[in-house]
Amino acid sequence: MAKTKTTAEPILENEHVKELLAILRENNSPSTKDFLAVLHHVGAMEKQLDAAVKELAAMRQELRTAQEQNHPVKTALQKAVIVMQGQVLDLRDKLAELKQSVIDGCKNAVTAFKETGISALDNVARFFKVRPTLEAMRDMLTKDIQYDDKAIAKIEAISTEYHQAGRHLKNMGRVMLGREAAQEVKQPGKLAAVIPAPFRAERSHFSSIKSHIEKSLNTLARLEERAAEKKPSIREALATHNEKIAQAQKDAPTTERPRPVNAER
Repeated sequence: MAKTKTTAEPILENEHVKELLAILRENNSPSTKDFLAVLHHVGAMEKQLDAAVKELAAMRQELRTAQEQNHPVKTALQKAVIVMQGQVLDLRDKLAELKQSVIDGCKNAVTAFKETGISALDNVARFFKVRPTLEAMRDMLTKDIQYDDKAIAKIEAISTEYHQAGRHLKNMGRVMLGREAAQEVKQPGKLAAVIPAPFRAERSHFSSIKSHIEKSLNTLARLEERAAEKKPSIREALATHNEKIAQAQKDAPTTERPRPVNAER
C-alpha cells in the first residue's frame, strides 16, 4: 500500500481522529481512555518504524565498510540487509493499512453519532476493523524477529571467528620472529564490534512495535468487552419485549362485548 498524505501524517494529527476523540471527551464516554491508548500505541509504532528506516542507512554503511575491507562477514551482511529492508517495507505497508482502517473507523463513528446520538458510540470498537491487521502484523514480526536473531548470531560468529583467526596468524608471526606468543584474550576488533550494532537496533525496533501491537489488541479487547456488557443478550431483549406486551395487555381497558340484536329477552 502506497503512503498517501492521510496515512503519512501522524495518527493523532488526523482531523477525523481528532473529531471523534473530541466527541468522546465532550460526552464523557467510558471508551475515551482505551481509544486514546490505542491511538498512542499506533503513534509509538510510527516512531519506531521511522527509527527502523534510519537504521537501514547505518546497516548499508556497515556493509560498504565490510566490502571495502573484504571482511568475510560481507556475504552474511548483504543477505541480512536485503531481508531486513524487505521487512521494513512490508511493515510500513501494514502500518499504513492499519492507520487507514483507524481513520475510516473514525469517519464512520462520527457519522453514526451525528445520525443517532452518543448511544451510537456505546460500542465504538465496532467501527474499527483493525484486529485482523494487528494480528497479521504481530505474526509477521514474530517471524521477522526470529530471522533477525539468527542473522545477528551468524554475523557475530563470523566476526569473532575472523578476529580469532587474525590473532592466531599474528602469534605465528611472533613465534617465527622468536617472540613469545601473546596470551591475553583481546576483545574483538572495532569492526567486529560495530558491524552488528545497527542490526541489533533494528531488531529492537521490531520488538518494540510488536509490544505495542499486543497492547493494542488487549485494549481493543477491553473496548469489545465493555460493549458486550452494555448490550443485552437476545434472550434478555426478548423477555423484556414480552413483558412489555403482557403489561400493555393487562393495562388495556376491557370492553363489554355487545349483545346481539335478536338475543332472547
